[in-house]
Amino acid sequence: MNKKILVTGGAGYIGTHTCIALHAAGYDIVVYDNLSNSSREAINRVSTLIGQSIDFIEGDIRDAESLRQVFSAHQFFGVIHFAGLKAVGESVAQPLKYYDNNVSGTITLLEVMSEYDVKNLVFSSSATVYGDPERLPIDENSPRSCTNPYGQSKLTVEHILEDLAVSDASWNLIPLRYFNPVGAHPSGQIGEDPNDIPNNLMPYISQVAVGKLEKLSIFGNDYPTTDGTGVRDFIHVTDLAQGHVAALNYLESQTRTAKTDSIGFLPINLGTGKGTSVLELVAAFSKVSEQDIPYQFADRRAGDIASCYASADKAKDLLKWQAELSIAEMCQDTWRWQSMNPNGYNAT
Repeated sequence: MNKKILVTGGAGYIGTHTCIALHAAGYDIVVYDNLSNSSREAINRVSTLIGQSIDFIEGDIRDAESLRQVFSAHQFFGVIHFAGLKAVGESVAQPLKYYDNNVSGTITLLEVMSEYDVKNLVFSSSATVYGDPERLPIDENSPRSCTNPYGQSKLTVEHILEDLAVSDASWNLIPLRYFNPVGAHPSGQIGEDPNDIPNNLMPYISQVAVGKLEKLSIFGNDYPTTDGTGVRDFIHVTDLAQGHVAALNYLESQTRTAKTDSIGFLPINLGTGKGTSVLELVAAFSKVSEQDIPYQFADRRAGDIASCYASADKAKDLLKWQAELSIAEMCQDTWRWQSMNPNGYNAT
């Protein structure tokens, strides 16, 4: 069985952790990334951690000719597609940038995959496709809607994949709908390294703890939750990485057993199934890091929702995967990464 995988956006936060998990599972990887929101140093550190150099190509998913060169040079079993812009606020300010990269880029990638008859895809989707959920926990059959261009770009790609599966039964397409990835590799060598002020809660907390930022702003303390702050399903990035390996293993097993029906479009949630409030996460991080985390309450942000957590039963049943790591472990690994790398991948 061919076990070579193209990882688009493989130099990013989730991509790097997944590369390590793929290597440990016996997959050969080729990383394709334009480094717009990632670092070559991250790839260097992954190479050190796995004990061998990574086949890395700097390129853009919107560049069909560059992709063709990659597909011509390698025989891929499939693609894990992480290459996407992901900041909600930026997507509201620059929607065309998000539709161009996330939607047009994916179309170009799919066209080139089709040219080279590579029809196994694991797509980096998001729980944002569920919008403000009608019920909790959120399962894969929950209605989909979006409150911002970032989420809309992910949902648009999902619609494209659904249509593609209908048009051509030979495609196997698994969009993994992530909930809230946090944490870092236990070595402290790779982790989340936002380019600017963090958009996500955990890196903001850790940068306050390390003294880079003065205080945390908590948006809204009047939600109908246990303590008034928003509740989210935080999942350790290494658990998330194992979810991608499980998805590939599932694709491989289906291919190997030569099932008559292809998988088609198969969305799967990756989450823990448990909700944690903002204040609970702050308290857990403060305990682990032994640092005070000053915070202030601010008004709710437009588009934010009260509670969001997954039903992860489908992943357990189909992929034989479930999240293993606790909130305390997520905080410990984040703090190790942040304290060892106060400036992220930049040494200065």
